[in-house]
Amino acid sequence: MQQKKIPMRKCVGCGEMKSKKELVRVVRTPEGEISLDPTGKKNGRGAYFCGDPACVVKAQKGRRLERAFECAVPPEVYEALAQSIAAAAKPEEGACKS
Repeated sequence: MQQKKIPMRKCVGCGEMKSKKELVRVVRTPEGEISLDPTGKKNGRGAYFCGDPACVVKAQKGRRLERAFECAVPPEVYEALAQSIAAAAKPEEGACKS
């Protein structure tokens, strides 16, 4: 049996190729709304970020989301993305520390 192909995507911040499941998707809908897409299935143009908060800073400084979406991106999107990545990076409370 052949192994199933793993979809790879490029992080907008660092440019590193990772599996799609490891990345956070930001989507611009056909109506022009920009939002986070935790499911990865929303309709529209997507851009991906890895779990590193430095990638969000790099992307904001380099205006990389604006380039990917070909429109202006409000700072609230970057803030929501940074909060999402920070929440995912924190270990769950009550987890075993062994």
